[in-house]
Amino acid sequence: MLYGGYILSEHNDLAPRERELVILRAGFNWKSGYEWAQHERIGLQCGLTEEEIARIKAGPEAAGWSEEDAALLQATDELTADAFITDATWARLGFLTEKQKMDLVMTVGQYTQVSMMLNSFGVQLDDDLTLDPDLAK
Repeated sequence: MLYGGYILSEHNDLAPRERELVILRAGFNWKSGYEWAQHERIGLQCGLTEEEIARIKAGPEAAGWSEEDAALLQATDELTADAFITDATWARLGFLTEKQKMDLVMTVGQYTQVSMMLNSFGVQLDDDLTLDPDLAK
């Protein structure tokens, strides 16, 4: 719980919008309907638009992302696919500090673990949430 608390706290140097962009992409990549539904709401509170949240599903190559957002999404895709960020993507992440880069990896790692637990344990959505049809199993 302390680790998860760190990821969502002010100690995580990723800006809340960037953090939520990464969390939503990790949740989508892991097909975690619960994670997506919870953080869709949080993402809106942290500055993501409804259009951006919908576009997260299309990934880093989708039209409309800034270079920075596309790099964060690319890093998330690489971590969730290969548990490794390539040198080319690290170079694209040059706008981040060293601590922000570490927080990026830790955020994706935390939400990979959370998604795996939610999916494996069959955690159901809260009554006030709706399952995204793209994540229905």
